[in-house]
Amino acid sequence: MDKYASRDGTDQKLFPAGEPFDRQMVDTGDGHQVYVERCGNPDGIPVVVLHGGPGGGCNPAMRRFFDPSVYHVILFDQRGCGRSRPHASTENNTTWHLIADMERLRGMFGIDQWAVFGGSWGATLALVYAQTHPERVLRLILRGVFLATEAELAWFYGGGAGRFFPELWRRFTGMIPEEEQDDLIAAYNRRLFSGDRAEDARHARVWTGWENALASMGNDGRAADAPAHYALAFARLENHYFHNHAFLGPDQRILDNMERIAHIPGHIVQGRYDMVCPPAAAAALAERWPGARLEVVPMAGHALSEPGISAALERVMRDISVGQGGRRR
Repeated sequence: MDKYASRDGTDQKLFPAGEPFDRQMVDTGDGHQVYVERCGNPDGIPVVVLHGGPGGGCNPAMRRFFDPSVYHVILFDQRGCGRSRPHASTENNTTWHLIADMERLRGMFGIDQWAVFGGSWGATLALVYAQTHPERVLRLILRGVFLATEAELAWFYGGGAGRFFPELWRRFTGMIPEEEQDDLIAAYNRRLFSGDRAEDARHARVWTGWENALASMGNDGRAADAPAHYALAFARLENHYFHNHAFLGPDQRILDNMERIAHIPGHIVQGRYDMVCPPAAAAALAERWPGARLEVVPMAGHALSEPGISAALERVMRDISVGQGGRRR
């Protein structure tokens, strides 16, 4: 079990990852098969876990924030990534397809309401899902808030974050001719979907490396190439969503629709030194959400694995279980 320092200085431990009691591929009916696993107590408090990216996929570490005797944990690889098929496919792959997939899973498992746990892009998807189906959400637990705004994309792909990591920014921009660098998302889109698999993969590794290098404070800006299979799904899906403004229209901006979820309890855990999704978005969200509690972790970046982030999330899930009597049938 991994130890980390909690807020009061004592050692805490995450739960063992354990093994799912159910694994299956769910056919969406429009060309995709979505990998789903369920862990913990099937009669426990239901919680659905939304990974980041888009395109990141789930991993066993994501199970470790939930007491397996208390929670019924549903994890799934979103369309096109992880163990879902077809790999790296952007066809029929939008925010609204993912929300429909969540509703399909909720109905399949006979869940009336569930908690929604997500970080980064997973926080975006959690918020849009809640605003679309507020009657289905018990509460939201969010980490590293991303609101899918043009300002956030401009920060990360327009040079803001690059001012702190100039050597990595040169590597990222160096893949693109200077005359196309005014819109790096569009420029990478042309290259990630070029039809040449080797070229797609080469650009995918650099796109993925740029984000991964900035995710953790402990990484110190090192850009390690991700495996090509993972990088291709991550880069293509992330770029596809960002190139299309997360498929959110002018009347679907998250901050403009917070009244729909004002009554839903929320917990926001945000790293003070998050270079991928700076704290301004989390602060703006909390200001418009009377039911939310914002916790800024002083010495933490973006990643779920940051010790302070892990400690805060485990504590939130433990407090929720105690508040609800430990079990929901």
